[in-house]
Amino acid sequence: MKGFRNFLMQGNFVTLAVAVVIGVALNAVVQALVADLITPLITAAGGAHVNFANLKVTLHGSVFSYGVVLNTLLSFVVITAVVYYMLVAPNARLTALANRNKAATTRECPECLSTIPVGAKRCMYCTAEVAPVQAPTADVPQPRRPGRHHLASE
Repeated sequence: MKGFRNFLMQGNFVTLAVAVVIGVALNAVVQALVADLITPLITAAGGAHVNFANLKVTLHGSVFSYGVVLNTLLSFVVITAVVYYMLVAPNARLTALANRNKAATTRECPECLSTIPVGAKRCMYCTAEVAPVQAPTADVPQPRRPGRHHLASE
């Protein structure tokens, strides 16, 4: 029982549970958005009042409700657009901004491909000597160093 309780209290499981609850709530909002706003806008643009949910075809006594499929497909498109423009795009933009001016602090050892500090002269894993790091590129701003006129007089 203790192992099961530990499993339930792991961060990944709790995060997943919160994501599912938020997803269900978002689904209700998007379903209402599609049913009450987007579908009427599409029918208004078409000129005729059409309820997609009532669209169906009967073939040899079998009823195919393709209107429900259209509503579901439209809902899927709206949900993916909302997720992309509200979550994915802003997150990618924030990540790019955070990493834009970040200088590299690690590099790969050319011999064993392990990650080592930039200033290392010898790999801590394979003990191979590594070449010195080249000067940073111009797009990474360097910290300002005071000139001689900024030093305290002796």
